[in-house]
Amino acid sequence: LEAGTDAVTEVPPERWDADAYYDPDPDAPGKMNTRWGGFLRDVDRFDAEFFGVSPREAVSMDPQQRLVLETAWRALEHAGVPPQSLAGSKTGVFLGICTSDYARLGDPRLGDTVGTLGALDTYSGTGGACGVAAGRLSYTLGLQGPSLVVDTACSSSLVATHLAVQSLRLGECRLALAGGANLVLLPDGTVTLSRLHMMAPDGRCKPFDAAADGFVRGEGCGVVVLKKLADARADGDRVLAVISGSAVNQDGRSSGLTAPNGLAQERVVRDALANAGRKPAEVAYVEAHGT
Repeated sequence: LEAGTDAVTEVPPERWDADAYYDPDPDAPGKMNTRWGGFLRDVDRFDAEFFGVSPREAVSMDPQQRLVLETAWRALEHAGVPPQSLAGSKTGVFLGICTSDYARLGDPRLGDTVGTLGALDTYSGTGGACGVAAGRLSYTLGLQGPSLVVDTACSSSLVATHLAVQSLRLGECRLALAGGANLVLLPDGTVTLSRLHMMAPDGRCKPFDAAADGFVRGEGCGVVVLKKLADARADGDRVLAVISGSAVNQDGRSSGLTAPNGLAQERVVRDALANAGRKPAEVAYVEAHGT
């Protein structure tokens, strides 16, 4: 956004062969009707020594876990909070993660095919488990507040942030790290979404437009540092934004498992506004799911 560039590109060759998997027909078995995505570069790079991780363990760590460590550290630095100062504190970690592609890749050092048992080592269990991402961050920084990973599909990071806010209000923690990570390392997820006719063939989201025909998968990691406003002011922190309120619900019954329920989604917006003590007319910006 700052540079005015487009982060959506064709599938990098180190992920998979786009030509081998592409077919304009979304119903083609084993194929995907898109060649596009928002891919991060150098996801195999990681300063393991900085985080006290051995080179051998680092190879077995899901890059999503590595991204969480790096991004959380940067977020704390940006907030003016020395990461080492949080050891032993009631600091919570709330993350949204909903993919585990790396666990199914196998260990590339062993030359095994995807998913073979021979690729497993001592660190595969902790390295490939989504739930360990939060625990690893808490372990690395010595945090003793709540630590959990949420998977609610596309809303995972938002729900994690909602839970972080609730935890701060309940006094379970005084500071919370909330966010999420997502990497697309295997083609099968995109193939499945293509079969569901959810992928935009041209790699462009066009929501609220007559030409809307799906979304684009993207990668990234984000972490925010949260405190109750009174605590942040008492500590002299720089406050970038305030979460006035939030709400969570589920669509319940609709025309299908993946189809939205307009009334339920209207209700959760009303609940969030009520929780925040805001009126609809005060809302100046709305962000919606790319589909």
